[in-house]
Amino acid sequence: MAYAFDWVDAFTDRPFGGNGCAVVHGAAGLDDATCMAFVRETSLVECTFLGPSEVADVKVRYFLASREIPFAGHPTIATVASLVDRGLVPGNSVTLETGAGIVAVTIHRNGDFPFIEMTQVAPGFGAEVPAAIVAKAIGLALEDIAAPPQVVSTGLPFCITLLKDHDALRRARLDPSGMVRFRAAVRAEETGVMEPYLVALGGATSAGDTFARLLMEPPLPAEDPFTGSATGATAAWLWHHGLIAGPRYVAEQGHAMGRPGSARVEVLGPPEAITGVQVGGQGRIVMRGELLL
Repeated sequence: MAYAFDWVDAFTDRPFGGNGCAVVHGAAGLDDATCMAFVRETSLVECTFLGPSEVADVKVRYFLASREIPFAGHPTIATVASLVDRGLVPGNSVTLETGAGIVAVTIHRNGDFPFIEMTQVAPGFGAEVPAAIVAKAIGLALEDIAAPPQVVSTGLPFCITLLKDHDALRRARLDPSGMVRFRAAVRAEETGVMEPYLVALGGATSAGDTFARLLMEPPLPAEDPFTGSATGATAAWLWHHGLIAGPRYVAEQGHAMGRPGSARVEVLGPPEAITGVQVGGQGRIVMRGELLL
């Protein structure tokens, strides 16, 4: 069997920026082991596998190298960029069936590379995680953490951790023993909580308002260039706790890795009653081919 795929860099306006994702068409019926093996073959963080849906325009399955996850941000942008480039989205909107529910996506066709904006579901605010446990997990001092870390999900749960400045963000390193305690504290095996998502106020460039990193454990790559799902969760958390002046801003990530990425973010609803989060960016197709099985 041959399955067409596109390799797309998401949340960037240039090739080899942002975060890459291979989008495999007609492959939602593949077994889990094959999907995970394909992700490992690419050395990417995530890949998507598409198929028909009875409740939306397209069914999307999201895979890491180690497991299937309900939703992911940059693969959503990559998926829609691939669909648009192949002429499979005739209008300016598309709905995706995901493990986190139906995700609505708007396509702004203002140039050769459309701007793609997804609406993530209303945030779920989980437990606060002791700052000392998170600090140990990321190799920083307790005073480097500027607010109580909290598990938040707009489709995929992350422990949102605000650091005091960009210097602390740069110094962060995963500590294996600290990560064991962190995973136990958040019951990661049961809840699916990802590694701490680290964010500092102020962009990596003058165009940005926040700068973030996601450090990851094997078998995943050591760091994620851009994390769209965590960007949405972070925006909801910042707005909910009054840590940003308004609901719209530009999030940046990946610059220190040589893969600069950015997203336009808007939190929908008042801080006490958020209804969703819009996260948007561009995608650039850099390769395409066939997966032969």
